[in-house]
Amino acid sequence: MSDLLDIESLGRSGLEELHTLTDTMVEVSSRPIPKSPALRGRTVVSCFFEDSTRTRLSFEAAARRLSADVMGFSSGSSSMSKGESVRDTIMTIDAMRVDAYVVRHRSSGVPHQISRWTDASVINAGDGQHGHPTQALLDTYTLTRRLDRPGLDGLHVVMVGDVRHSRVARSNIAAMTALGAEVTLVGPPTLLPPEVASFPVRVGHDLDAALATADVVYVLRIQRERMSEALIPTLREYTATYGLTARRLGLIGADAHLMHPGPMVRGLEISSEAADDPRSLITAQVASGVPTRMAVLFWALVANPDTANPDTAGPAEPSNDTDRADIDGADGEPTPPEEHR
Repeated sequence: MSDLLDIESLGRSGLEELHTLTDTMVEVSSRPIPKSPALRGRTVVSCFFEDSTRTRLSFEAAARRLSADVMGFSSGSSSMSKGESVRDTIMTIDAMRVDAYVVRHRSSGVPHQISRWTDASVINAGDGQHGHPTQALLDTYTLTRRLDRPGLDGLHVVMVGDVRHSRVARSNIAAMTALGAEVTLVGPPTLLPPEVASFPVRVGHDLDAALATADVVYVLRIQRERMSEALIPTLREYTATYGLTARRLGLIGADAHLMHPGPMVRGLEISSEAADDPRSLITAQVASGVPTRMAVLFWALVANPDTANPDTAGPAEPSNDTDRADIDGADGEPTPPEEHR
């Protein structure tokens, strides 16, 4: 079993491998009964110490489509509200013999620490301001498939907004540059991280100038809940200077693409005109979430992911002599789960 704790550990080949595996999961998800027995007998714990909607729901849907058992966990309704530590919570769950943890936490590094306490797979679903690897995977998958090419070589990505507090930005910078893109960060100096000079990016503060050469405009959310001080004068001024407004749509090339990780605050960092523009990939990003996370779970839990087929994999290592009819049914259709038989 494998962990997915950050993007950097994958490299370009790992990113492309997971994108290819996601193609297979898109096919599984498009079936009349979108199920595969690949993770039957496995147990995945949805372990969210921080609120989430898109990531949590898509991971739980992904696990169920692969026939895994899913255990839900939230710190507010657990013994942690009585003072139990993260480690003791994990030890308690581990005693139930689970196979994977999908972990989100408001503190950076917690998924890495949990990986040292358990032999189960640990998948980082967002930790503090450090990283959000599956968001970067689904974003780069969405973009490469829209462009119909495996990499992003020669592409200019303009990432605008609150980079300082964004784990999505950090993971996407790593993923997009690994795939060959050039990334320019645009935002007020107060919303750029202190360590930005060490990032493999260019930095600017004039959004209008950056948009003229952008192939992709990636808009980040203003994370006011993470700000403990006044980092921008007013929200109105931020929108005027760094928001993707209706006026700025005219500065972007006809073949460019617009992206946002959600949740969007319309009228602040992005206008409704931009969110709903034909060049927007925002809905496609959401649609890529479940198959991307199916690919990650399969990659993490199934031995030899380079050669394994999600329709033939089960709790044990995949067998090369598995009869396809036994897996997909006598008529070549996927075997329905018991409740549909």
